[in-house]
Amino acid sequence: MTATTGTREPHRLTDKGQATRARILEHAADLIYTNGVHATNNEQLRRAAGVSGSQLNHYFPTKESLVLAVIAWQADRVLGFHRSERFARFDDLEAFRDWADHYVAYERAYQEGCSLGSLASEIIKTDLDVHDELASAFDQWRDIFRDGLQAMQRLGRLSADADPTRLANLVLSAFQGGMLLAQVARDITPLKDALHAAIDYVQTFSTPLERELLPAR
Repeated sequence: MTATTGTREPHRLTDKGQATRARILEHAADLIYTNGVHATNNEQLRRAAGVSGSQLNHYFPTKESLVLAVIAWQADRVLGFHRSERFARFDDLEAFRDWADHYVAYERAYQEGCSLGSLASEIIKTDLDVHDELASAFDQWRDIFRDGLQAMQRLGRLSADADPTRLANLVLSAFQGGMLLAQVARDITPLKDALHAAIDYVQTFSTPLERELLPAR
């Protein structure tokens, strides 16, 4: 795949076409994570996804269009998970601790890492014009936490002195950095320590009302 500027919006697809496109994106994300962007080529992707060269070119005529679509696909998965009923609205500290505990308890977390963070670490090494899309994906993720913290302020659970944006950046940074260190160490402890420390700091801004609602730990 030759890196070029410009992308093409996909045509309206049939159910079969949508399934084919999704299969290509899933395998492209895996290959980019394993091999990097530059080392991922058409032949590898065709074999992995079980598609022809014409099919691949139909959905993704350039490497940039493929990478942009992979970013959007991976971001949708991560953001969808964080917006699901599993975590509701992150409008109390227990929701944040439940989120942290989910990753700490997942035994493959340090092996798989963060799918979006790992993808970003590969893509930012390239000269493809996709940095704005990456930044937008992480901004949306950060904003899920920020919106929850703002809701906590409206509900009287978080002090008016707290800065929801800064605290949300702290939580997301703790996750990304902790996950990287956990992968290096092959041990979930760095992620656990980073997340618990970040959420403990958020708790320092909690009001007496929120502290009354917290279960004993």
